[in-house]
Amino acid sequence: MTTQILASAATANTDGSALGGVADWAVNVMETIGAPGAGLAIALENLFPPLPSEVILPLAGFTASQGNFSIIEALIWTTLGSVVGAWALYGLGAWLGRNRMRALVSKVPLVDLEDVDKVEAWFNRHGYKAVFFGRMIPIFRSLISIPAGIERMPIWKFLGLTTAGSLIWNSIFVFSGFYLGESWHVVEEYAGVFQKVVIAACVLIAVWYVVSKVRSHRRKKAAPPVQTVDGE
Repeated sequence: MTTQILASAATANTDGSALGGVADWAVNVMETIGAPGAGLAIALENLFPPLPSEVILPLAGFTASQGNFSIIEALIWTTLGSVVGAWALYGLGAWLGRNRMRALVSKVPLVDLEDVDKVEAWFNRHGYKAVFFGRMIPIFRSLISIPAGIERMPIWKFLGLTTAGSLIWNSIFVFSGFYLGESWHVVEEYAGVFQKVVIAACVLIAVWYVVSKVRSHRRKKAAPPVQTVDGE
């Protein structure tokens, strides 16, 4: 059984790249400790985003289809892993706190505390939706937990929203892997396109932000000093 799953994992990557290594590692973990191994892999994926959930989750579904554990166990443990990983990052944000975060940001070039205030105001208005939908967006799946901790979102609401969002995301990929069988890696190919779109959007936003801040700083330097009138 293990040989069959490993062979299927290898079909997703025949050039020996990092993707194949992650797939082989995930298979070994799930084969060794069962469904909890899928949960462990997803918990680590939250803490180390380069580990792709788009590979681990469908692979967990495929492993379940081979009878190593049930698909319900796969969903329960992967969702639990998502919640545990998110909770750890929430704790990091809570430890960092608002004052430490502002002190660190104040030392970052081209970032003003006014920008931080705007982000905080946005998160206070839309934080619940950000945590829920953020669980279904690559990269942000992990990062969204940190501002939630910094802003001290009520922990039970954070965990509830994280569980709901993670269950939806995990179900899509686990069921896909379960029903696609040895073609589970097709899911990763389509998810990879979505991830590239997200990364490209982030890069464009970052470039726009840097350009706009550089222009703003240049305008401030070029502006003549404000003249004051005696007695006023």
